[in-house]
Amino acid sequence: MQFLKSLVFNFFLYLGIVVVFVLAIPTLLLPSKFVLYCGKFLAYYIIFILRIILNTKVIFHGLENLKKVEKFFIASAHQSMFETFVFQKPLDFPVFILKKELLRIPLFGWYLKKIGSIEIIREKTTKENLNFFEKLNNRLTTIKDHYLYFHKVLE
Repeated sequence: MQFLKSLVFNFFLYLGIVVVFVLAIPTLLLPSKFVLYCGKFLAYYIIFILRIILNTKVIFHGLENLKKVEKFFIASAHQSMFETFVFQKPLDFPVFILKKELLRIPLFGWYLKKIGSIEIIREKTTKENLNFFEKLNNRLTTIKDHYLYFHKVLE
């Protein structure tokens, strides 16, 4: 029974990812926040199918602590692609730090570039990796400006 549930979950997981990736293609021509909204939708979808198919509830603890600081960094063990999508539910406009090879994946890599993900070359010290914190700071400043502008427009 567990195998069957897992099979059904994986079918709907990958089907949902493919559908969202294809429907989101026009967002590549729009501001990056639209790509992030598609990612947030995907997070809600994955949490929903986890609950319905596998009877698994996703709970985020300590979110109130994140509201106390303006900029913060979350590092996960990254055992799967789960947190790549699901962390987008509680976080607004996340910045992803990823291995450079992921940017070469069609559609997925394009979306990662569009939202301003910061790529690194793992297991090497390169000139590109040395300015990592500068890239991160620049990206966080840009996101903060977009976030403030977007909330002003809604008011």
